[in-house]
Amino acid sequence: MNSSLKIMIVDDSLITIKKLEKNLQDLGHSVLHSCKTGREAIESFEKYQPDLVTMDITMPDMDGIEATKQIVSINPDALIIMVTSHGQEKMVMDAIEAGAKGYVLKPIRLDKLESTVNKIISNYL
Repeated sequence: MNSSLKIMIVDDSLITIKKLEKNLQDLGHSVLHSCKTGREAIESFEKYQPDLVTMDITMPDMDGIEATKQIVSINPDALIIMVTSHGQEKMVMDAIEAGAKGYVLKPIRLDKLESTVNKIISNYL
């Protein structure tokens, strides 16, 4: 199963953005846009209307949990996957409560990213 999604990446690390971009393209998806801050993510979500957002939790101006809450308040059907480091389980639970549909751990592994994206496609699209 591989419907091609238009994806927006939100992460303050350029290395993570590049890795996610390559992995998502390898999985047959297109990356519409990438943002480095939570505020930028909210503005860009409205502008680009991606099918899916990958959202870093820890960012300088606004964390990914707050950005997720605000995006979900704009569009309750928004599909957001949190990208998180080990040891942030509480934050992941907060993100799920805020409206995220899943998460992947850093360092990102292609197989985990693929199974998370496919699960969201089958559950929500």
